[in-house]
Amino acid sequence: MALNADTRYSNTATRVDAAEIDAGLRKYMLGVYNYMASGLLVSAIVALLVSSSPAAMQTIFGSGLAYVVMFAPLGIILIMSFAQSKLSTGAVQGLYWLLVATMGVSFSTIFLVYGLGDIVRVFFITAAAFAGLSLYGYTTKRNLSGMGSFLVMGLIGLIIASIVNIFLVSSMMQFVISVLGVLIFAGLTAFDTQRIKSTYIAYRMEGDIATRSAVMDAMGLYLNFVNMFMFMLHLFGGGDD
Repeated sequence: MALNADTRYSNTATRVDAAEIDAGLRKYMLGVYNYMASGLLVSAIVALLVSSSPAAMQTIFGSGLAYVVMFAPLGIILIMSFAQSKLSTGAVQGLYWLLVATMGVSFSTIFLVYGLGDIVRVFFITAAAFAGLSLYGYTTKRNLSGMGSFLVMGLIGLIIASIVNIFLVSSMMQFVISVLGVLIFAGLTAFDTQRIKSTYIAYRMEGDIATRSAVMDAMGLYLNFVNMFMFMLHLFGGGDD
């Protein structure tokens, strides 16, 4: 009887612990998606405001500020990635909002190439694809960790090919790059979602550590989304060549 009682207690404790982990995970993932969605909203608002002001467009992209807009996001990402543990929670959050705002400024140029209808249409296509991929990464029992190194190598190759095509200006190469870009960032979306879930279950972060981690995870998903969106815009946006 004692053994049965101990077994029942152990099973009950396990169920309670699993329920606590599940509740914490849902709360954490909701925080990640809220940061990501808010970042996309900020980027969209900034892009619309800048694109609707000829003076702002001329001031930014007609001067050396264009290089600041081009390289600032990379600098912010590097700071957040390598100095996260040394930064306060407020600093990590501030850098994230600075990143998405700066990205919004750079996105303002797409309104010069694509119509608003095309941009909105491709955005919702991307949103639907992202939601499906992220849901797959969250629910699948398949271990996607093996995809990580393959996707990183593909991303490096994609960057190199994009740089080369700056000089070649090949429409066919751009098409191939865009197709590969969509596939790579689609894979990264599922992979990163599973990684985020697994990391939370393993460490169950709380307090400021959880907040900083959620911001960093949101940044990764945000970058996956916007890159997939841009590549899909090249494929389906039909802009002015």
